[in-house]
Amino acid sequence: MTHELVEYEEWISPLAQLSRVQDDVASKEAFNEYQRGIDKNTKKRQRHDLILFCQYIRKYGVFIEVEDLLSKPESWNGITYGLVASFVRWMTDEGFAIGSINVRLSTVKVYIKLATMAGYVNEEELAKVLLVKGYRYKQGKQIDDKREVKRRGDKKAKPITLTKEQMDLLKQQHPDTPQGRRDTLLMCLLLNNGLRCGELADMTIDNIDVSSRIMTFEREKIEEEQKHKLNPETYLALIRYLEVYQPTRALLAGSTRHGKLEGVMSRRAITKRVQILGKLILDIDNLSAHDCRHACVDAMIRGGTDYKTIQETGGWTNLAMPMRYAAKAKIANEGVKLG
Repeated sequence: MTHELVEYEEWISPLAQLSRVQDDVASKEAFNEYQRGIDKNTKKRQRHDLILFCQYIRKYGVFIEVEDLLSKPESWNGITYGLVASFVRWMTDEGFAIGSINVRLSTVKVYIKLATMAGYVNEEELAKVLLVKGYRYKQGKQIDDKREVKRRGDKKAKPITLTKEQMDLLKQQHPDTPQGRRDTLLMCLLLNNGLRCGELADMTIDNIDVSSRIMTFEREKIEEEQKHKLNPETYLALIRYLEVYQPTRALLAGSTRHGKLEGVMSRRAITKRVQILGKLILDIDNLSAHDCRHACVDAMIRGGTDYKTIQETGGWTNLAMPMRYAAKAKIANEGVKLG
């Protein structure tokens, strides 16, 4: 019997063929799937991170649009360990904050991983890129000690700490004018409820049931609805504000140069107003809405509020942040007894 040599293609089962097709679809949809699972603030921050990356590579005559990096995995084809490492060195030399450098490096790595899943970056190069490390706290401190420019931008390295007396002044030291009553409500909502600037800017009159004193709003970081009971101080500030101004949409009205209330108080306007009030009332430079949020949490800790309640009130998904606040407030040697 003669055996003939027969050439044939490798046989692939129907299930394997379907799996290959679906793998290809899944890899190309990796960017969309990832972005559907992150909140709007993370998307905004990542876009800002990648704008800076685009600015860096533009120095070398390479022009890539940030929207391509955010949506087209093929835009990452050709990325290397050396380029990512040099991006970190450039940010360090330019004086960007250590925390910002670490976050931007993390964003770049996220999208390189996704591009690898889509088949546009090989796994060997990804493994090298993942070796590029950010700075640990001690390393960052050493770098800051040696470089002239330690931070770029207006963001502070540490929040401004407010005492109870300072918080009371920020909530009470306002003239009895429409603008003054608006400012009283503004500071009460920031200092008593720990709202983020964006949450307050998005607040409408419909978010508050005046009769029950319940404020219902969406926490922007966790994208969940939350209810707050207005304490007597904030409730009184609200009632006095509504006596002089009836909002039709945004709760807080903007103000003119002459103190007349009109329009909408935007995030930028809230930020600017808190800064002005901090200087006028406390003679503190660059007070921010986020400083007020920190002060609110500090006040809850001083008052003995349990960590779970602080987590829920502040709109965090876990206890990590409340525990961090508590660690800063703790007196390390409290309870020590010397013999």
